[in-house]
Amino acid sequence: MGKLAIVTGASRGIGAAIARKLASEGCDIVVNCISSTEKAEAVASECQAMGVNARAMAWDVADYEACRQAVQLIQKEMGTPEILVNNAGITRDGLLIRMKPEQFSSVIQACLTGTFYMTSLVGAQMLRARKGRIVNLASVSGIAGNAGQANYAAAKAGVIGLTKTAAKELGSRGITVNAIAPGFVETDMTASLSEKVQEEAKKRISLGRFGKAEEIAEIAAFLASDSASYITGQVIAADGGMAL
Repeated sequence: MGKLAIVTGASRGIGAAIARKLASEGCDIVVNCISSTEKAEAVASECQAMGVNARAMAWDVADYEACRQAVQLIQKEMGTPEILVNNAGITRDGLLIRMKPEQFSSVIQACLTGTFYMTSLVGAQMLRARKGRIVNLASVSGIAGNAGQANYAAAKAGVIGLTKTAAKELGSRGITVNAIAPGFVETDMTASLSEKVQEEAKKRISLGRFGKAEEIAEIAAFLASDSASYITGQVIAADGGMAL
């Protein structure tokens, strides 16, 4: 590819897998994290070992000014990004009637508002360049809902709406915007679930297993490639058949 990619929330899990996959395709990489600088630097080092330029950068995607400064610095020192993967997000699970306002708003801010900030700022640079690929990480929860995740489901449903709207607004300049909606994926987050909860979840998945971060990364790399140049505004569910 030989392009510059920003991957948010890339110090571990799906984000790290996407960063590594894009690096393997020849992309220079900005590995974003909010506080796990050491882990982000380790991912950047893995990317550098593939012969590309990669650097770890810490900023909070839920902070507009931090995003603005980071995007400006990236353009000044590395060039205009051609790929943006909005992966950063958090969960603060709880039943709807017991959920505190801060639990709801913090997830909306990190998952949805942060995606808006980065899409708006990087999208403006892509518009001037008349090219770009934006890939947003949604969730099966944003399609089908999920008990105990009113905040997360609402945020990810918002990401889907944002994706479709951005695709309509940016398409005339050759910029595609798509989303991936993963189901259960083997990450630190799912590893913390009890064995009983994991087994119950697998019963709801047609393929009978959790996905792998690398499988999500393959989809992200495809959507960021020239092979997907006529695909925009789409949501690809990668959930093993969970939402069928």
